[in-house]
Amino acid sequence: MVLKRLAQGARLSMARLPLLVGKGRVPVAPVHNIRDLWPGDAGIGAMLIKGSLTLAGYTHPVGPGMWDNPGYEPAFREGLHSFRWLRDLRAVGTDAARLRARALVDDWLLNPPTHPMVRDCSVAGARVAAWLGHYDFFAASASDQFRQRLMARLLVEGRTIAALLPPECHDWQSLTALKGLLAVAVAMPEYTGFLSRYRRYIDGEVERQILPDGWHVQRSPEVQLRALRELAEMRAMMQAAQHALPHSVALALDKMSPVLRAMRHGDGGLALFNGSHERTATLIEMVLSQATRTRVVANAMPDGGFVRAQAGRSLLLIDAGAPAPTGHDHNAHAGTLSLEFSCMRQRLIVNCGGGLLPQWKKALRQTAAHSTVEVEGLSSSDFHEDGTVARRPAHVEVEHATREGAHWITLSHDGYYPTAGATYSRRLYLGSGGDGLRGEETIEGERELAFVLRLHLHPSVYAQPDPQNGTVVLEAGEQTWRFRATGGEVAVEESVYSGGTRPVPSTQIVVRVTPGGGRRQPAGVDDPAARGEEAGKMPDAPPAARSGIADIPAPADVPPGRRRSVIRWGLERE
Repeated sequence: MVLKRLAQGARLSMARLPLLVGKGRVPVAPVHNIRDLWPGDAGIGAMLIKGSLTLAGYTHPVGPGMWDNPGYEPAFREGLHSFRWLRDLRAVGTDAARLRARALVDDWLLNPPTHPMVRDCSVAGARVAAWLGHYDFFAASASDQFRQRLMARLLVEGRTIAALLPPECHDWQSLTALKGLLAVAVAMPEYTGFLSRYRRYIDGEVERQILPDGWHVQRSPEVQLRALRELAEMRAMMQAAQHALPHSVALALDKMSPVLRAMRHGDGGLALFNGSHERTATLIEMVLSQATRTRVVANAMPDGGFVRAQAGRSLLLIDAGAPAPTGHDHNAHAGTLSLEFSCMRQRLIVNCGGGLLPQWKKALRQTAAHSTVEVEGLSSSDFHEDGTVARRPAHVEVEHATREGAHWITLSHDGYYPTAGATYSRRLYLGSGGDGLRGEETIEGERELAFVLRLHLHPSVYAQPDPQNGTVVLEAGEQTWRFRATGGEVAVEESVYSGGTRPVPSTQIVVRVTPGGGRRQPAGVDDPAARGEEAGKMPDAPPAARSGIADIPAPADVPPGRRRSVIRWGLERE
């Protein structure tokens, strides 16, 4: 480790040696034109022209001489020095926007910031990719002196990234670092070492991050989009320089795209698992079109640990895995076995999403912010102060059977065993027409436990309790759904939804079970709620002999000394 740091330090020192900027040493312009592929936000660009910038939930004044402002939060500082906001100025498209972009870049070049984050290889990678991707916008018509400064700095930045490889953290942002190195290699092909170093590390980085079924190891639809976007940019750069794309990148693009398509609701946005936001359907389509020409949707995602069940015009998505493994878990949520449900373009049951500001980010990671069961006010996973996962379910099991368009899904995890001595099982049935979703939530432990089923609703859904028959009517656009449950007290409570840039008020259906107050099943006693035709009755799973799929067994009898509590519920379209 010591030798590695010494070698890295020596390479960094070499990277910052004064450049010989005479003729033939630094190109006067990029040899190959690199184009930024993604749309910007003209509103953010207009604010930036006036002197303020909004990033990561924060808004601050920015301008010449303010790069090292100590008042900037880390997330804001990272975004500021990445220069991705150049696309927001480009979206404005005026001469004022062009001159503002040029002035800010030139001030950075003349007065390079000293904050350590500036030298982070992923931040540097984003920065050089942004400079080169917007070269025609702000630099092509500039003075010779400005363009010479820019090209000289690009060479230094490329050497810095090369010196910092391999990255210490192997998350999607390490792909940004490699993308930046590739951008410099394409812009300055005479410096062959950049391309060689990119090819040296890209295969290993893709192999670490992309699972066999195409999921990114961080298990977040948002990260899936971001990683796919970085790889798609690499493809575009290679095409611009007429270089062969590494096989690992081509394979990852083909495997990741079906997964991203699978995690979209009918409105085109992303499902909100593990800190994701909806994003816009336009951006997602652009990324997919740059990544692959096929329109395949993943059906089985065993390595990523997600279940996708579609029936009629309805879609059910379930997080059927433990949080991301150590080293990739700094944004993981305690949402194991949480679900989202939509019909056509209408989201109905959702998770609360991801927070941008630290206090929201911490709150929305808890189990209570997900459409699943919360036991004794605890979460199924705990987190360290640095955000990594301290405790997670040791065992997560899932079985998924289908017949004639209907889906039976049985899931369980032991995340509550260390803290409450309980295991949690969830059985779901989605009818073939997509007009009915039924669930059975089972908590089994050494004692009676208080728990609550939470089904968070999209802000566009209006929930009205019907006290006469103990149901909840959901008005969702032109759709009307009715929720019924047995085994606990049903109520409608306040919630929040953070699928966009900030949390907005919403509601949630809750079914509470309290010790002695809710329905429980002691050892050897059949639960009468399992009989009859109530809304929560689970249809029999398909026999293996007829369907060719292993039957999903009903819950076994409760072992002696254990207690089992059950909630059964149904959501039917009217």
